[in-house]
Amino acid sequence: MKRKHALLLLALVTALPAAQAQTGNWPDKPVRVIVPMLPGSTSDVLARTFTSRMSEEYGQSFVVDNRGGAGGAIGAEIAARARPDGYTMIYVPSSYAATPAFYNLPYDPVKGVAPISLILTVPFLLVMPPSVKAANLKEFIVLSRARPGALNFGSSGVGGSTHLAGELFQQMTGTKWLHIPYKGGPTMIADLITGQIQISIITAVVAGPPIKAGKLRALAVTTAQRSAIMPDLPTISEQVPGYEVDGWGGMLAPAGTPREIIMRVNQSIARILKLPEVLERLRAVGAEAAHTTPEEFARKIAREIAMWSKVVKTADIRIN
Repeated sequence: MKRKHALLLLALVTALPAAQAQTGNWPDKPVRVIVPMLPGSTSDVLARTFTSRMSEEYGQSFVVDNRGGAGGAIGAEIAARARPDGYTMIYVPSSYAATPAFYNLPYDPVKGVAPISLILTVPFLLVMPPSVKAANLKEFIVLSRARPGALNFGSSGVGGSTHLAGELFQQMTGTKWLHIPYKGGPTMIADLITGQIQISIITAVVAGPPIKAGKLRALAVTTAQRSAIMPDLPTISEQVPGYEVDGWGGMLAPAGTPREIIMRVNQSIARILKLPEVLERLRAVGAEAAHTTPEEFARKIAREIAMWSKVVKTADIRIN
């Protein structure tokens, strides 16, 4: 028995330096970063902003591999099934947490991945044309309750972030709107300005110009805290406690990826988020830097998966 224990200890001690050398030399070849969206999409552009800086920092290529389809599930499955050696990662948008509500996934979106860090958040604004007679969010909720189904709510599409944000609002306030999904943002904005639809939840970048022109009004921001983009705008949670929605982007790796690699990339993200040119790129799309620990990011993903699954089931939302 003692001999067996001695041999086992020797094997562990012998293997340790090899494992340390493997992670210590990382990366010694190109790293694939899966983006589960189409080339040219906002997520793709933001992911490439970070991969180019990672390439500069490590002296190895961080190569974007676009794998769109099924709400991002195709790319996520490839990442979850990849070898956990630090040479496959995935940049995921906030739709990652909503996808499990619509698809029977062949991977575990929580246990099948190793979160690295949240990278950015995007606040949404609750906006409407001046023709809607509500001076503030409280008055708007009263108006919505008094006219169930009478107000048209425009979104970027069934099951999208803005649609789900609106459904969550209705469920938490006891209101009911008529959902009008759009395929194109410009058409929706035009209908919103003319009053064909009365409500939408959109980003500050999209809403900014018509708000400045007096064609739209923003009543509140969807994030838990007031946004640096529009600091005077109240949050929905100030009137509806517990309401919190944001768009976001973050980096994951396959479950089992060495902790040392996870933390090296995590700290690289923290450094990159301090670069003026990166902050400027984020501001251009209405995003804010949001570095977290792997554990914080993991909790956010799990919390939102549970939240969106409940919202989708309650509203009986289905996508074709």
